[in-house]
Amino acid sequence: MSHWHTPAELWEKLKPVAREMRHAPTEAERVLWQHLRNRRLRGYKFRRQHPVERFIVDFYCSEAGLVIEVDGPIHQYTPEEDAIRQEFLEAHGLRVLRFSNGEVLGSIGSVLDAIIAALGDSAGGDA
Repeated sequence: MSHWHTPAELWEKLKPVAREMRHAPTEAERVLWQHLRNRRLRGYKFRRQHPVERFIVDFYCSEAGLVIEVDGPIHQYTPEEDAIRQEFLEAHGLRVLRFSNGEVLGSIGSVLDAIIAALGDSAGGDA
């Protein structure tokens, strides 16, 4: 489990960008958020569009050290940039799950099952 703290100066720069992104989610992000918000998934607290170092991740669960990314047609990163992001996050002890918009919109149950499996028995959540 990894608790990540973004340096204060960087946090202040990214916070308004993250807030703006929260106000304009993709349809897939909106659907997934309905299942993650308010500790609805096994009691774990998720944050959406949350700064982690120099990146803003789609969903972040601090208590489980889990990042969830939803990729779609308006995804702003190339596969190479995604690989760099993922390598950085994993090098800092975070686990990264990546789903396509189609997976979230077409098979939310399977997506939630994968997230639950990744959460495993991490401390902090209610089974």
